[in-house]
Amino acid sequence: MPQLELDGAVLFYDDEGPRDGDAAPLVLIHGWTANRHRWDHQLAHFSRTRRVIRLDLRGHGDSGGAGVRSIEELARDVLALLDHLEVDRFVPVGHSMGGMIAQTLALSHPGRVERMVLVNSIGRMTYSRGRGLLMAASTRVPFKLFVATNIRRAFAPGHPREEIRACVEASAALPREVVMTLYGAMRAFDVLDRVGEIAVPVLLVHGYHDIQLPVAQMLRMAKAYPDAEVRIIDAGHELPVERPAELTAALDRFLTEKAPVG
Repeated sequence: MPQLELDGAVLFYDDEGPRDGDAAPLVLIHGWTANRHRWDHQLAHFSRTRRVIRLDLRGHGDSGGAGVRSIEELARDVLALLDHLEVDRFVPVGHSMGGMIAQTLALSHPGRVERMVLVNSIGRMTYSRGRGLLMAASTRVPFKLFVATNIRRAFAPGHPREEIRACVEASAALPREVVMTLYGAMRAFDVLDRVGEIAVPVLLVHGYHDIQLPVAQMLRMAKAYPDAEVRIIDAGHELPVERPAELTAALDRFLTEKAPVG
């Protein structure tokens, strides 16, 4: 399995698909406490016709390293991997926290992002007073209970329990420092007032039953994008797990319809 040593971490990644096409590589960026295998369906589909890169973010999955403090630091890791692979222009596809990383890349390196896909992601986390107090209180419970509660509520009602249990176990096995620090980083993330600067075509795919990052918050952000397309799918927050084929189909349509001409 390919890996990159970077600033005290070892990042594991996959780099598959043909290199001789005109299409910019897809860069699949997973979310909080997840790993690159969230994108198995998309990798299998898109790597038949184009280059696809996915990684385990620092402290997640097979990648080692701790001490990460911000979304910006994770974005720098992604960019360092792309530089290592000699990738210039690319299409970031980010789920949840991965979408925050994608937006950070689009704002900091606009000339390198051809298009962008945000899956169950937003530009600013907004809470009612009651929910804000509940979220603050949740960080004071035992770590494994905190993780289990957050992961379980990410799925729409009726999702198979064994799949939810597997996600909970994988998330709870991550270093506590990584999980809690990035939880705080997501809550502090705010680029909503800047997304209007991102002029490339953007696809926002969201689960109708997402209570982690509600649809209303995504739609508020979508209005600020100059060129945004929205797709709502009957799922919760974990679209890559809950509806992988529908997500792939939505990405396929967007990538085909928005393909650069000439």
